[in-house]
Amino acid sequence: MPFKSQAQRRKFAELLVKGEISKETYEEWNRETGGKKLPERAKPKAKKKTTSRARTKTRKPKSRARP
Repeated sequence: MPFKSQAQRRKFAELLVKGEISKETYEEWNRETGGKKLPERAKPKAKKKTTSRARTKTRKPKSRARP
């Protein structure tokens, strides 16, 4: 999985130095990211706007013909 931001790359480097992740994990992420120009911080995805649904009228029961 590639890095999404420079901040994430720095955090992984910090975890590597602390020994909390393996060098292989860091290298895998770094290799998948390649030489991309990453933003300093990743922006959260925008929430989808809910579309209003057309309301259906409730059906009235049919009145029965009385004999």
